[in-house]
Amino acid sequence: MTARIAQTYIAAVFLGLGGWALFGPRGVIELGFTESYRENSFTTRFIMACFGAQAVLFGLMALVVEWKARAFLAFAFLLLPFFWFNYHFHYVVPVLTRYGMIDFAGNLTMFIAAIVGWRASKASGAHE
Repeated sequence: MTARIAQTYIAAVFLGLGGWALFGPRGVIELGFTESYRENSFTTRFIMACFGAQAVLFGLMALVVEWKARAFLAFAFLLLPFFWFNYHFHYVVPVLTRYGMIDFAGNLTMFIAAIVGWRASKASGAHE
């Protein structure tokens, strides 16, 4: 797999999940949050849509900016706290439903793609 394909996988996660949050915030709230923590008000839908808009923006930037090896490695490292977040808010404080754990699947996909992209970039000489 090339670094560009790995980067496209990362963008796809942001565009897919971010697009869902942007255009269907009610569905994200209804499926992703346990009943005890679910509040489907205008404000929570607005905040979810804002979150989605930022994710879509990053996904689009991931498609147009060429990442070097260092960017892939930094991204992989910076994803690590999100795994704690997924664990904590699913198993310790049960906020996320099993459907809400699609966030974990997205993070894992991006982590693997970042490691693959880092290796491919290093192999091609794109170190900066």
